Order: sequence, then structure tokens, then C-alpha cells
Amino acid sequence: MNKEFDLSVSSYGKVRNLEYDLVVLPWGATEPHNLHLPYLTDCILSHDVAVDAAVRAWERHGVRCMVMPAVAMGSQNPGQRELSFCVHTRYETQKAILTDMVASLYAQGMRRMVIVNGHGGNCFKNMIRDLSVDYPDFLIAVSEWFAVLPAKEYFDAPGDHADELETSVMMHYHPELVNLDEAGEGSYKPFAAKSLCEKVAWIPRNWQKVTEDTGIGNPKLATAEKGCRFATAVADKYADLFAELVQGAIYS
Repeated sequence: MNKEFDLSVSSYGKVRNLEYDLVVLPWGATEPHNLHLPYLTDCILSHDVAVDAAVRAWERHGVRCMVMPAVAMGSQNPGQRELSFCVHTRYETQKAILTDMVASLYAQGMRRMVIVNGHGGNCFKNMIRDLSVDYPDFLIAVSEWFAVLPAKEYFDAPGDHADELETSVMMHYHPELVNLDEAGEGSYKPFAAKSLCEKVAWIPRNWQKVTEDTGIGNPKLATAEKGCRFATAVADKYADLFAELVQGAIYS
């Protein structure tokens, strides 16, 4: 446990006399992840990578960060909300949550936040633009942890949901939560429309028409070693980011 950097296990007695430079907010979703990963995979992984990064930021740069508990309210595609216990959270709800968190932290004197997003369906850019009007001296950056580094340099056949990447990193952090024997193949169908495949335009994928096991990408090649290598490299990048946002100039 890292009580100095992880609010989910910390206490007021631990933090009340410490000065924090930056808040890290992991944000995930509540949704199925193939047949073998937890519903809260996006929360767990974004949180654990963030804690690793916070430890590195302190050890390497002297920057003290607090990682907040992960938010489990994610935005879902059509065909997902109908799946058992999958929760779709509206943009307005997500914005209200983020706004209340920023207001609370601002009143406490915090002025920097990094959102570590673990769910591809979430989109924070317009929320951050609006909050920059209300809190012009509160810096909010957003990042998708799984896209910080090219997945193809670390994995054999990465997909984009409950795939080799997510499964490997979960095996690194929480091997007790992964049984690859339970996993589906993660096969999926692309759009029939060529223009949509070429990303001329975007529409949300209907999940039940795309995949049978909710996965997109085969998890069978996942290993804890691959997950460790990727998670460590991502945490290193985040540690540098945290230090730059605290110690360096934003503009030249």
C-alpha cells in the first residue's frame, strides 16, 4: 500500500500535514470485459498505473501526487447497456461528477489535475474546456493510459477491449483476477461500410453486432511479463508528465 499517494487506502492522519503538487484522477467504467476480466477493469488498471506513476514522480522528481479513487461511471456504446450490469453514464452526469471534484479540490488549494482515462468511450475535452472558463487557474490534463505508448511495440496482437494488452496488465497487477481458460477469443466484425472503416465518419459501434463475448482482440497471448513491461513504461512516462506540469513551463 502507498498511503502517501493512494487515497483509496490513505487516511487524513497520513495526508493532513503533507503538501501535494498534483491530483491524479483515474476514470474507468462498469462494463463486461470479455468473459474473463472484471467489470471494473478500466478502473483497476487506470488506478494502478497512476499509483505506480505517482511513486515514481516522488522518487525521481520530488513531485508529490495524490491518486484519487477511480470513477466507475463510463459512457457506453449501443448494445452494451443491455448487457447484464453494464452501466451507461451520460455526458452530463460525468461532467457533473468532474465539476464537483474540481470545485472541492480547488477550495482546498489544488491547481493541477491529470485524468488518467481507462475507458475508450469517455471523452473529457469539452468538459475541460468548460471548466477552464470557471477555473482559469486550474490546469486539467487528460490522457488515455493504454495509448501513451504504441501497443504494437509491446504486444503481439493488441486489440482494443479486453484484449492482449488489458489482460496482460491485469495479470501483472492482479493475477488472481484473471483465468485465461475462461476467456473468449475476442473476435469481432468490422463495419460493412467502407467509409466507416476508413474513418471518413464516426458512429458508435453496436457492441452486440460487433462481438459475441464483448471482447475486441484475442487475449490468449497475454502474459504478466508483457503487462509489466508495458505498465512500467507507461508509469515512467506519466511520472515525467507530472513533473513537467508541476516544475516546468507550459508554454515556451
